[in-house]
Amino acid sequence: MHDLVVVGAGPYGLSIAAHAAAAGLDVRVLGRPMASWRDHMPDGMYLKSEPWASDLSSPGAGVTLGAWAAANGLPAEHGTPLPIGAFTRYGLWFAERLPVPVEERTVTAVVPDGRGFTVETADGEAVRTRNVALAIGVMPFVHLPGALRELPVGLASHSSDHRDLARFRDRDVVVLGAGQAALETAALLAEGGARPVVLARAGEVRWNTVPVPLGRGALAKLRAPHSGLGIGWSSWAWSNMPGAVRLLPAGARARIAETALGPAGAWWLRERVEGVVPVRLGLRVVRAVGSDAGVRLDLAAATGPGVRESVEADHVIAATGFDPDLRRLRVLDAGLREELRTVRGTWAPELDAGFESSRPGLFFAGLLTAPVFGPSMRFVHGAAYTASRLVAGVRRRMDAGTGARPARVPRPAVARTREAGGVRSAAARGEGAGTGA
Repeated sequence: MHDLVVVGAGPYGLSIAAHAAAAGLDVRVLGRPMASWRDHMPDGMYLKSEPWASDLSSPGAGVTLGAWAAANGLPAEHGTPLPIGAFTRYGLWFAERLPVPVEERTVTAVVPDGRGFTVETADGEAVRTRNVALAIGVMPFVHLPGALRELPVGLASHSSDHRDLARFRDRDVVVLGAGQAALETAALLAEGGARPVVLARAGEVRWNTVPVPLGRGALAKLRAPHSGLGIGWSSWAWSNMPGAVRLLPAGARARIAETALGPAGAWWLRERVEGVVPVRLGLRVVRAVGSDAGVRLDLAAATGPGVRESVEADHVIAATGFDPDLRRLRVLDAGLREELRTVRGTWAPELDAGFESSRPGLFFAGLLTAPVFGPSMRFVHGAAYTASRLVAGVRRRMDAGTGARPARVPRPAVARTREAGGVRSAAARGEGAGTGA
């Protein structure tokens, strides 16, 4: 029986594996490395987070994004957007350097088994383990507006469904949403010869400001400190104090996870959208039906009753983020899902300081943990905090069963306090590139 099986091999899963191996655990990692980034983001997208705030985490030295970029002759500089493809290659390089192999296998079920678990794979193996860390990324939690769910296949999709947008050339496409995913998808569509229109409930499009320099005076830093999630005291708190967020009342945590660091477009994207892509605001879709032209959307004012107008298009892409809903996690045994305690007012699992759920030995990472630890868990930046504390939680769980004193868990070799610019990672509902677990 293994000490730990990590399900998922995105930034969170790989970081957990690195810390677990360094702590001497018998660990296996199951999943396709960087799957969300490799398979669900179109060519031409850029990382919205600052490169220095997008490191995967390891107790070892020399595995930062900056180190990888320097070794490969690529710029990874503050205020310079990095292509998603480069970040993906960095993640794959990180995976190759792990002291344990990443097994590209599909997990079909996680089932309680005595005092541990059995992890079943699509190729028929049943892996027994004392502990499981579910770092399954965002794809199980895709949010598609209700009005689109009854449309015939081929007329509507989610922004994460598209690795290649070339098939929409010369077609009319409605993009729903006002965050980075919607705006960048619309820009790429226009640049690829499609005719996109952005529709959003929001009354305005928010744009991040150009990042301020890393080197600032002491007073400027005091007024608006930098952090891995952006500039300002609230961003600093979400970035540096996830453990303190966990101590807040459940309702406050849920509101913070839902609303903090809301939808906004990157500063470098603005000129590719404004004056290029029509953006219509203050509208919601009340009905969507197939038509001779493709799909017809009946629209109403975001806050008012009744259909105001209709638009037609060949296709609708919903860039509407992801919902951290435990009920959608079908890989987890149904009975186990139902027994887990959840954060009041949400369908996210309640967790202790070591990311352990109410079921001993079952740990969570990534988007599902945002209603407990705050918005940093929606972004790659949260992987370092998660990995070290989750592995410490696994060790405590194992030591509790033996009566041994808790072992010291290695921490990252360099504890860096770095400064970021005003560019934030993806926004509400776990939207965008920062969510890979």
